Amino acid sequence: MYRRGLLGYLPANITSGIVGLLTIVVFTRLMTPQQYGAYALAMTVMILAHTLLFTWTEAAMARFQARAREQGEIAGHMATIYRAWLLLALAFPLAAGLAVWIAPISDSLKVAVAAGLLAVVFRSLIKLVQERRRADGEVGAAALLDMAQSAGGFAAGVVYVAIGFGGGGPLMGMAVVAILCLIFTLRRELTMMKGGKADPARLREYAGYGMPVALSLILALVISSTDRFLLAGYLNEESVGIYHAGYSLANRTLDVMFIWLGMAGGPAMVAALERGGRQALAETAREQSSFMVLLTLPAAVGVALVAGPLAQVMVGEALVEGAAHVTPWIAIGAFFSGVTTYYLHQAFTLGQRTRLLSVAMTIPAGLNLALNLFLIPRYGIDGAMWATAISYTVGAVASFTLGRSAMPLPLPLEALWKGGAGCVAMAVVVLAIPDLGGILELALKAGAGAIVYGLVVFALDAAGARTRRHELLASLRPGAAT
Repeated sequence: MYRRGLLGYLPANITSGIVGLLTIVVFTRLMTPQQYGAYALAMTVMILAHTLLFTWTEAAMARFQARAREQGEIAGHMATIYRAWLLLALAFPLAAGLAVWIAPISDSLKVAVAAGLLAVVFRSLIKLVQERRRADGEVGAAALLDMAQSAGGFAAGVVYVAIGFGGGGPLMGMAVVAILCLIFTLRRELTMMKGGKADPARLREYAGYGMPVALSLILALVISSTDRFLLAGYLNEESVGIYHAGYSLANRTLDVMFIWLGMAGGPAMVAALERGGRQALAETAREQSSFMVLLTLPAAVGVALVAGPLAQVMVGEALVEGAAHVTPWIAIGAFFSGVTTYYLHQAFTLGQRTRLLSVAMTIPAGLNLALNLFLIPRYGIDGAMWATAISYTVGAVASFTLGRSAMPLPLPLEALWKGGAGCVAMAVVVLAIPDLGGILELALKAGAGAIVYGLVVFALDAAGARTRRHELLASLRPGAAT
């Protein structure tokens, strides 16, 4: 299931990666640094609101859909979740509108935040549809929905920015495309829950599972967003724009890989545990974690090594120097953040110890807040990027340690040292190439680094890349049973 999911979600991953890069290229050029900073702040508010109110329903859909299907209780299961969503969605617009109205922020930022909060309602509903499809193994349908939102939201966002919505333009685009996706998908979801009734006992179980997951994600957002608000408070929106450009350059490059792996990995581990117990889970987890490390570790190191030419190619002129400075530190944090979110945190959800997950996330979130409050007033943007890298590293250690008591997952030590050896060789070669600037330097360094890393891990037979290559390739072909 995992390998089939990797193949099935690959088009969505490629689309998301291209859109993520285009978002940086286009929006850093269409917007002023101040508008880009307002966009970054509004995006953060949108994600916080979504996570606070709706993410627990999505977590419950992802975790309990397979069980409900096995027990023949799909209608009641879905009716319970969608009823909860509806009650939240009815109360949200009034509260959001009041909050924007009384907020002591500029009018341009109010427009951007209002657009983001509008998008929350529709994006949360389409997210439920997407999680149901993933849990049911509808890989193609889930991937198509993801691609429609990524590409469509970006295209619509460009239009809204061009006609004068400024920092709110990309968020308006997301809202409109989410509505269009719902028009084509919601009818089937309603049909599946026909005859089902919301069950208070089931709802309590789902909330008890999902709310700690949401709390842990809110704490994760504290790590990824506190710096922006403090930069805006201590400095200005322009500094937020500079920091967000560098942050996005590293984080989106890594995040698109982790999301792809998570799309396939999460449902595969749930299915392995439900069908084959802990032994089957351990085998699936070992395969996933090894592949994750061997793919994302060199990506993080590579982004840090080519931060200068990458920023010159991707970022608008007004933001390029600051973005190149920020990117290497954020690449470190992005690696540890991705491994934590998409692998280490699975221990808590699989073991249904989500309250312990909240404890694990409190550690890096509290550290991040303390570091930002201490470092940003003294070092500005440098303080923010240092705090991010340190907090995510500590968070990975905390999650692994606490996760052992929930559902022990194997640590891919072999993949770590072999992938690390490949990264050292890659760094030696990349640093030896002169700084030519622009796309030529980027192409030379990225190409040489990828070749050297690939040769080293192949020679070391990391994750059986050499001895099992024919088996691995065969398992990824369409129709292969895995």
